[in-house]
Amino acid sequence: MATNRFDLSGRVALVTGASSGLGRHFAMTLASAGATVALAARRGDKLADAVAQIAAAGGRAAAFSMDVSRRDSVTAALDDIAARLGTVDVLVNNAGVSDTRRPLDYEDADWAAIVGTNLGGSWIVAQETARRLVATNRPGSIVNITSILASRVAGGVSPYCASKAGLRHLTQALALELARHRIRVNSLAPGYVATELNAEFLASEAGEKLKARIPSRAFGRYEDLDGPLLLLCSDAGAYMTGAEIVVDGGHLCSSL
Repeated sequence: MATNRFDLSGRVALVTGASSGLGRHFAMTLASAGATVALAARRGDKLADAVAQIAAAGGRAAAFSMDVSRRDSVTAALDDIAARLGTVDVLVNNAGVSDTRRPLDYEDADWAAIVGTNLGGSWIVAQETARRLVATNRPGSIVNITSILASRVAGGVSPYCASKAGLRHLTQALALELARHRIRVNSLAPGYVATELNAEFLASEAGEKLKARIPSRAFGRYEDLDGPLLLLCSDAGAYMTGAEIVVDGGHLCSSL
């Protein structure tokens, strides 16, 4: 009989930036596939509702406070996760921030905050997770959440574009180095996905113009990312490392 290679039973998965939006949804998706999920965010108290929802559905999850831009916060959280749930087998590096300004209006602090979280934070969490996997001789999967703006650009978000492009390249560099330790590193690049944060913009006239430039003429939904995420996290993608899965309705196919 065929086995379910997407099953994550027995795995411990960490999702950063899990207090809302895509991160919260990713945590739910991994829990539904059988993983024990550690939900992390700078404010751990904002995760209680998501943890309760997973538990109500029969899953297992716990909340952890983590500032991905601070190594001491990351190591403390990973130690706590290991003590309470076990060593992290699956990491979804989702924590990220952005801002919208003209390039000449960004201050050094803005650059440091955006690149330090999106790229620097992903580096710290990936490195510390990999260290623990190597120390315990365990295989693992790291999934970095990038963006189609890692491959193309948009106005007003220069630091964000740079950080996601860097994360895309870092994914391949880590895949090369960590393959010998049976740790796979891949990236998932969403296009424009409707969330509670961008719903107003996507429904505006500017949002409608943006949608018209997407070949599928539609914005993505949370659930459109479920299959690609589970492929990268599970044994179904066991021979995939250094890969990028783009989920954008064909947006990158368009030059507009």
